[in-house]
Amino acid sequence: MAISSAVSTDGAELTIAIKGRFDFSSHQDFRGAYENLDIKPHRYVIDMSDTAYLDSSALGMLLLLRDHAGGDNAKIEIKNTSTDVKRILTISNFEQLFNID
Repeated sequence: MAISSAVSTDGAELTIAIKGRFDFSSHQDFRGAYENLDIKPHRYVIDMSDTAYLDSSALGMLLLLRDHAGGDNAKIEIKNTSTDVKRILTISNFEQLFNID
């Protein structure tokens, strides 16, 4: 499991890529990807193209990111989800909280 992040050149967008299993073992790495920045991006992209699995703790981590990013005003896109990952997000009604592609 690996989490990597990259800030756009203008500092407006943070992309966090999640590879492998997204579960409690990735909690510190995921939070570190957005909490330890010198700037606060306006948009967040969670790239799940290589995410094989997520559990309830991963859903909680996404909610913590949403709170950090501004709650109801947060601009967070979850993209490149597999069928299984998208089904978990949909069952959890996350499409009401995040833009899921």
